[in-house]
Amino acid sequence: AAPAGAVAFGVKHTEGVSVDVLLRGRAEPEAVPGAGMRWPLDEGTALRFSMSRASSEVNDNKVTVSFYAEGGKPINQAGVFLTGIGISLDVDADQDGVVEKNSPNKASWAWGPEGHGAILLVSCDKEFP
Repeated sequence: AAPAGAVAFGVKHTEGVSVDVLLRGRAEPEAVPGAGMRWPLDEGTALRFSMSRASSEVNDNKVTVSFYAEGGKPINQAGVFLTGIGISLDVDADQDGVVEKNSPNKASWAWGPEGHGAILLVSCDKEFP
């Protein structure tokens, strides 16, 4: 997707986004700092975006990729807006009548009167043939 004549690229991103550059032939990705670094535009190079928290509003994070010609002359930019969505299964894992977001018992199960763990009921009948 790079423009014709591009030989390098740089990446800028907002604080809520992490970006890694995956270079062909290297096992470990390089973390992208806020701005300033440039990488050669080689075949097999990829960018990996991630967000560590949910967004406060739609499109509140952004990644911008700048493309450069030989000699460092800027050619063009491409950008993407990101919205992080938080998903959580909150349950009464210790069966005390209170649904807790961070219950330590969500990851395990123990049977009996002092037991803990989520009870999941699945409807397996055929309501719509």
